[in-house]
Amino acid sequence: MPSNTPTLTNFLEFRENHSAGNEEFLFNELHGRRLIEEVHKHTFFIIILFQRGSGTHHIDAIDYPIGDQEIHVLFPDQPHRWDIHEGTIAYQLMVERALFEQFAPFFRFSFTNYQNHPVIKLSDAAFAMLLHEFYAIKDELQTSNPLKQLIHARAGVIAAIVSKQAEEKFTAFKIYQSNPRLALYNTLIDQFYKEQKAVSFYAEKLHISANYLTILCKKHLGVSATQLIHQRICTEAKRLLQKRNLTVKEISFDLGFTEHAYFSNFFKTQTGLTPSEFREHV
Repeated sequence: MPSNTPTLTNFLEFRENHSAGNEEFLFNELHGRRLIEEVHKHTFFIIILFQRGSGTHHIDAIDYPIGDQEIHVLFPDQPHRWDIHEGTIAYQLMVERALFEQFAPFFRFSFTNYQNHPVIKLSDAAFAMLLHEFYAIKDELQTSNPLKQLIHARAGVIAAIVSKQAEEKFTAFKIYQSNPRLALYNTLIDQFYKEQKAVSFYAEKLHISANYLTILCKKHLGVSATQLIHQRICTEAKRLLQKRNLTVKEISFDLGFTEHAYFSNFFKTQTGLTPSEFREHV
């Protein structure tokens, strides 16, 4: 049985087993069956380009089927495991956290958007461009004196292509792109959701009324402004609940709830399960 407590792996643990790499960047090819039953997390960013694939990638307690010409993105501290079937061909980039933060702005949307949509089906053209950039990074890493600026620039290109594909595939990305206020609201939620749970706080930051912010969310996203905050809290709660070393009480305080019972009621309202029941199911 897979463990329900995600182990945490750091960048150095992978440096001995890769096709090409340095202290910031690792490139690796995945061929054939790969099975990781234990839910685990990484301190670094991972992006996997599947050329041909089948199996299941379990990310944030959700099972995603693996298919051909897909990109899978995993942010630091995002729990996952996978069962990759025979015949799979994929390419993996691992990016140390400090470097990831440098090219992160090329991911044009809130990280929460990507975390909620970690698997992106690619067009033929986008796949070809990404494959080119992956191999270009590998080739540069294998030179005697890799040029960091070139590798960083290519990483930015990869992030930009992924963002463009996400915008084309998912309605939410299109909406945020065409509504800068909503995009900023989403970013602010990522920044303050543990401390600030009132819509009025965010509305003030956006220089609009709380009522107008709710109207914007309802019109364009089909949910209230409050629901967006609750969704972000719930996403983080699910991740934290997979850590067996944290009690439900500790998690509730970490998420800014002053009462353990209030958090439990909130979580059950959002998911239909109590925090303890959720732990039993993942």
